[in-house]
Amino acid sequence: MSNSSGGLPPDEILAGGPVPLAPPPAYDDLVARLGIKPLPDDLLGQALTHASYLNESEAQAQSNERLEFLGDSVLGMVIADELFRMFPVAGEGELTRMRAEIVRGSTLALAAARLGLGEHMILGRGEEAAGGRGRDRNLAGAMEAMVGAVYRAHGYRSSRAFILRLLRPELRQIRKEGARVDPKSALQHLVQARWHEPPEYVTVVEETGGAGRRFTVEVRVAGATLGSGSGPSKREAQQKAALQAVVALSAGKTEEG
Repeated sequence: MSNSSGGLPPDEILAGGPVPLAPPPAYDDLVARLGIKPLPDDLLGQALTHASYLNESEAQAQSNERLEFLGDSVLGMVIADELFRMFPVAGEGELTRMRAEIVRGSTLALAAARLGLGEHMILGRGEEAAGGRGRDRNLAGAMEAMVGAVYRAHGYRSSRAFILRLLRPELRQIRKEGARVDPKSALQHLVQARWHEPPEYVTVVEETGGAGRRFTVEVRVAGATLGSGSGPSKREAQQKAALQAVVALSAGKTEEG
């Protein structure tokens, strides 16, 4: 590989900093496995260099920690945007939970292991002897650093494509499971977008017989009833009414008031 690939020159990668390591030619197969355009040798070397190597070496190089910092931010942005598209009615809390599940260290380490990234990391002797190539923390850090390197060399679009390809199994699983969205939160989102006012929950029946209390609730917007539900508590009745309304709205079975 060479710097003729169109990446940033070394002085633009880390202005004023020590020159990163250049990986040996054996890393060509890693780039092919990652499915990315070639990276400048020095940038790829930096992404693969663990801090432990510098602690035991006189080489004037940079560890992957700066690229890890950058890659973490790019990764979070890409996954947040993808989840926002995948789950249009999910609330902030649910989106945050799903993003955290995808970008957590163990998930990134698993993705790195699928690519065989551990065998290419540049480690210190002590870290190597301690099993550092298989440590989740090291694998996740190298994965984030690789994202940072792709972003620096090729920009957001390429790094986004790389991330979505890298984490495709995890994103598919999230889509399969679906967002665990609270029906009232989902309805709030839909109603605010269409009518620009919150839904109103009205208790229309309250029974207190021998079988215990039972409530029937209607959810209304602009004078129109969107759904109804019954249950032993107002909260459960409201949730059922909201779910019925969400289903009706999603199917286009209601009319604007």
